[in-house]
Amino acid sequence: MERRIVIISHGAAFMVGAIEKNLKEAKFEVVTCDANVKDLSACIEHDDILLIYLGDYVEDVKETWVYLKDTCIEKDMRINVIGNDKEMDIFKQFINESLIDNYFERPLDIKSLVAAMEDIFTASSINNRKKNILIVDDDPTYLKTVKDWLSGDYRVNIVNSGMQAITFIAKHTPDLILLDYEMPVTTGPQVLEMIRSESATGTIPVMFLTGKDDRQSVEKVLKLKPQGYILKSVGKEKLKNQIRDFFEGLKSKSY
Repeated sequence: MERRIVIISHGAAFMVGAIEKNLKEAKFEVVTCDANVKDLSACIEHDDILLIYLGDYVEDVKETWVYLKDTCIEKDMRINVIGNDKEMDIFKQFINESLIDNYFERPLDIKSLVAAMEDIFTASSINNRKKNILIVDDDPTYLKTVKDWLSGDYRVNIVNSGMQAITFIAKHTPDLILLDYEMPVTTGPQVLEMIRSESATGTIPVMFLTGKDDRQSVEKVLKLKPQGYILKSVGKEKLKNQIRDFFEGLKSKSY
């Protein structure tokens, strides 16, 4: 993973310059970017660490924060924010707090900031060696719960609809998809059919994670040959064990 940090700001040139200088001295690659959608879309890459320097402008660029939120969810990116309490309160109206790794209050201790960036890159380097799991479910509470259960052992992405899942896997290839059965608009079985119909995605392992345990539903899904069928009623440890056993089985087949 490259040690690349994107500093997003508007104004505050002196402080941003000081932060950039210190990060470069610590051997980071640093890119500065204005807080607008056009510039962000041009400069943000998948493995970047985002560092946002808030200011009086925070309420004037709402469309930027909406774009940033969607980008971070899609690319599994994290945000680090510099600002005061008032600016942060406004910012969190647009950005889910779960996407924010660190909040640095002004006046800023730049040495502490650089140390925190070092810690983030160390953790990210370890995390990138983990298997990647995509969870697809229209229940946001359940999504968050399962993500919390699995994040210690895997890189976890979450989407809340079947079409979001198709969009995600068009750009990324997860090591495993945990797919809800019953979702509005595009159901789990329909998503699995679409995945299997494309050569680029047809071999991605898919397990259903669902509350549907009636015989008719199970038989319908098994015809699509998923790699597993896990009931939502299983607890944290049983779920983790089943996923671990799946990956261990793949490892043994490769020998």
